[in-house]
Amino acid sequence: MDLSIIIVNWNVRDLLDACLASIYASDLEAVNYEIIVVDSASDDDSIDMLREKYPAVILLPQTKNIGFTRGNNIGLARAKGDYLLLLNPDTELSPEAVALLLKYLKADPQVGIIGPHTLNTDGSHQSTRRRFPTLVTGIFESTWLSAWAPATIERDYRMLDRRDNDIIEVDWVQGSAFMLRRAVYVDIGGLDEGYTMYSEELDYCRRAKSAGWRVVYHGGAQITHHGGKSSEQASAFKQVHFHTSKLRYFRKHHGYGAYIVLRALLLILFGWQLILESLKGALGHKRQLRAERVRIYWTVLRSGLKANV
Repeated sequence: MDLSIIIVNWNVRDLLDACLASIYASDLEAVNYEIIVVDSASDDDSIDMLREKYPAVILLPQTKNIGFTRGNNIGLARAKGDYLLLLNPDTELSPEAVALLLKYLKADPQVGIIGPHTLNTDGSHQSTRRRFPTLVTGIFESTWLSAWAPATIERDYRMLDRRDNDIIEVDWVQGSAFMLRRAVYVDIGGLDEGYTMYSEELDYCRRAKSAGWRVVYHGGAQITHHGGKSSEQASAFKQVHFHTSKLRYFRKHHGYGAYIVLRALLLILFGWQLILESLKGALGHKRQLRAERVRIYWTVLRSGLKANV
């Protein structure tokens, strides 16, 4: 088996349908491949759609929502391919994307992981190539402070100094479409299930690079990523998972001190936002919006943002 394509699905039936259709429309005539869908207890008829429209897909239905990371590990354990593509269900492939990624990995045995050039739904560029984050990056990324971040932090972290169409070595690539060779999986194992979702690909690329593998971004292989459609269904817990995963990464790779500093700052920021949104709501300004934000921030604070390693 040349290639295994692994998709973890949760309640995005129509997007999954489009994703699978784009795979079957891809230029893969010379590739012996399998598609594995791990369904995380969807209740939107995803399984019926798969069985009716895509009977060749290997379906691994779960009895509960097991999360993105665990779902991918189940797919990886079942996969037979020499190359393994972890693909989000809310993506669509250009016809040549997978073939280009495969060709590059086959040509350079030192490259263990490769990611494509990702576009938003409107065709604009979606930043999916990164350098490893520093503690300063962690403080500014996706927090209230991001608007005041020095431009150099964003430029360096997201590699904005490189062209979108380049083929370049990077520290890590986003997990919406993430191809690796089986030898990497054999070498370092599966994804760290301590990450329910978010930062698992960052952690995996760091582990791969520590083991001597290279990571590449391929600007010529294009996919479209419609973006976060499963996680949008649970916005409060999306915030919890995002920040606890970030904290887990920093505790694991930067030490306990960095974790304590970052966690304390995040809790202070969410507490301050909770106070501000409560005051704005009490004054009658967009009360429904303020109430939703208060609910999200309160959920985050109640979680404590504890990341165990």
